[in-house]
Amino acid sequence: MNIILTTLNAKYIHTNLALRCLKSYAEPEYSPLITEYTIKDPTFNIVADLYQKKPDIVGFSCYIWNIEETIKVIKILKTVDPNIKIILGGPEVSYDTNIWLRQVKEIDYIVVGEGELTFKELLNFLHGKQSLKNVPGVAYVKDDKFILNPLPKKLDLRESPSPFRFEEDLPTLSKRIVYIETSRGCPFSCQFCLSSIEVGVRYFNRDKVKEDIRFLMANGAKTIKFVDRTFNISRSYAMEMFQFLIDEHLPGVVFQFEITADIMRPEVIQFLNDNAPAGLFRFEIGVQSTNDLTNELVKRRQNFEKLKRTVTMVKSGGKIDQHLDLIAGLPEEDYDSFRNTFNEVFEMRPEELQLGFLKLLRGTGLRVEAEKYGYVYVDQAPYEIFSNNVLTFDDILRIKQVEDVLEKYWNAHRMDQTLEYLFDQTFDTPFDFFQQFGTFWEERNWSKIGHQLEDLFIRLNTFLEGIENLSLPVVQSVMKLDYLSKQKFQPRKPWWSNDITKEEQSTLYKQLVVNPSLAGDEFASLQMNERELYKQTFITPISICIDSFKQGIIKEKEGYLLTTFGNGPTPHFYFIEQNQQSHLIL
Repeated sequence: MNIILTTLNAKYIHTNLALRCLKSYAEPEYSPLITEYTIKDPTFNIVADLYQKKPDIVGFSCYIWNIEETIKVIKILKTVDPNIKIILGGPEVSYDTNIWLRQVKEIDYIVVGEGELTFKELLNFLHGKQSLKNVPGVAYVKDDKFILNPLPKKLDLRESPSPFRFEEDLPTLSKRIVYIETSRGCPFSCQFCLSSIEVGVRYFNRDKVKEDIRFLMANGAKTIKFVDRTFNISRSYAMEMFQFLIDEHLPGVVFQFEITADIMRPEVIQFLNDNAPAGLFRFEIGVQSTNDLTNELVKRRQNFEKLKRTVTMVKSGGKIDQHLDLIAGLPEEDYDSFRNTFNEVFEMRPEELQLGFLKLLRGTGLRVEAEKYGYVYVDQAPYEIFSNNVLTFDDILRIKQVEDVLEKYWNAHRMDQTLEYLFDQTFDTPFDFFQQFGTFWEERNWSKIGHQLEDLFIRLNTFLEGIENLSLPVVQSVMKLDYLSKQKFQPRKPWWSNDITKEEQSTLYKQLVVNPSLAGDEFASLQMNERELYKQTFITPISICIDSFKQGIIKEKEGYLLTTFGNGPTPHFYFIEQNQQSHLIL
């Protein structure tokens, strides 16, 4: 029989680890073909590609982000060839299995939960080697009766074969994210998360994991993401793996982990700060909420003070980027409480802050208790809530406006100095800035159109023009610094209107040729002639003193910002006072 394992990834760069685990476990008796698509691929194209491979069996890996598109594919595929056996597996169909089988008649079998053993035994049945009733963990409908066979025992992960040795994967390893797991299960019981359902944590063989990582790096993998739900639950294990990765990593490889920050010991962080190369590791930390009652209701144990200690220590080390997550819509967290959560977490200035919205996933405790908290949602993936008893749909929409500009302006780090100035000088809290700007953004329908870097500066400037008690020339000066710091060459069309005439520019350049110390001794040491000035520098009026700004002090002073390009990876800034007195460099 011709067997295909497939899925619809969110993006091309993603890879599906589950399919590779199924394939490696099925071998050598069976050799499934793995073929991956994305949710953006046209449904007809996916069906046509699958059909032309002439499969007898097609297994789909299902998640909240792909289930709707997957069902479309299944229905058409079964229509064009009713003889194909359709098998589904994955977290999205492992719960409410009876509903899936009743609603989507084209599904023949569903593999429930951990799928390696069940899938292989199901293949044995389909090849006439055993009875269906003896296949553990499979769900199906027979004579209009729903049947779910008893689940199998958990696998001994130490004996699991490697899912990373398929030759067909090697050509694209450097272009895609490689997902790897060193453990399964989670010790916590957060009621919004599917991981809370599996009790206990099981580990793969450490030596095999290390060999897999060596193999992946040797074959070009650049981004390796650990999918362990809490990578650092065992301090000794995490330390061993960190040491291994530090010792044996290859240049250009990045490792990403999901960690629980409040259980990470200071000595572990200090070890990483002292020994990890910059950029080698990236941490993802789920904070979700700082509301104690909310955390208690969702059975989430979290010591926020220890979490802050970890995030702050890691950030001070300057070696590891951190991605922190929040969830809007958790029980008893109203708009004001979420604003407080946001500000408390943002105070740590994570490199990325992801603002998500509660999804009532099938199988989770919160979905069971949805009525208790007044949740309103549509029973269709991704099951995102619209409101609850303390958060209205209007509140949700307002927070989504925050999410939009947070991603574009903070997480992209296009103008950090400008944002810090606004947080400090103009807005009560960072959340208030993002909320007011986000609402302004939405009212102008900017979320519906594309943008380039210059557009982001122009739109922020447009917003700030309407803010009272704001020194617009000063903040525009900071915006100029942010913009120019991102340029490798002279900008041909900066975001601001031309604010210096050719005659004024020519006069300044002539003066700099005669007396380059007008821009400071360091600039004078460059010994630029007039032609080089025109070719390698950019000059614009500015309203702040550069040397004071470098020290974190905004001191208003009229002059010119002289930016030079080509003397290093980033531009250099020099200041010329209007009275032609020299000033220092950034």
